[in-house]
Amino acid sequence: MTGILGKKIGVTQAFTEDGSLVSVTVIEAGPCSVLAIKNKSVQLGFEQINEKRLKKPIAGYFKKINVSCRKFIREVPKDPSKEYRVGEELKVDIFAPGDFVDVTGVSKGKGFQGGMKRWHWKGGPRTHGSTSHRRVGSIGSSTTPGRTFRGHHMPGHMGAERVTLENLKVIKTDLENNILLVKGAIPGCKNGYVIIKKAKKK
Repeated sequence: MTGILGKKIGVTQAFTEDGSLVSVTVIEAGPCSVLAIKNKSVQLGFEQINEKRLKKPIAGYFKKINVSCRKFIREVPKDPSKEYRVGEELKVDIFAPGDFVDVTGVSKGKGFQGGMKRWHWKGGPRTHGSTSHRRVGSIGSSTTPGRTFRGHHMPGHMGAERVTLENLKVIKTDLENNILLVKGAIPGCKNGYVIIKKAKKK
């Protein structure tokens, strides 16, 4: 299997095999149920949910495939050399210490922010009567081109975007508690859902 679904629990520290102390993110990874098998991917479901909390078409879908209702549903690429069956459970033991993974999640939302926080602007003069300390300032010429170029850095909504961090090292796996320890930080807030895949570039 090339991936699994999980939930970010928090950040702590752990010792590696050589005795060094590293910062790690704790992820509750799996167990995930196989919901559907497609040409190049497998649909997985993570974290059980009461049927009454789902809309009837979605609850009916789970009833049809005879799998308990799941809250977080995503697709991950499948390994063409393996066979899968609907209802099969995938656990954290698909990864081992020393593996490298890519983790995808939704970054923390920051709301509407000014340009200095969002784009790290230097800001305007602080003295000599300036009143433009944190303002936008000029955003283009008047005659040519007579408009603001698309993509110009401006104040706006910050965060709450889909982010993937690549080549994060797996420090430890705990099959009994479905825990995965990954070196470094991953996107999202606590209890945020993430997708963990085997690294493409390692």
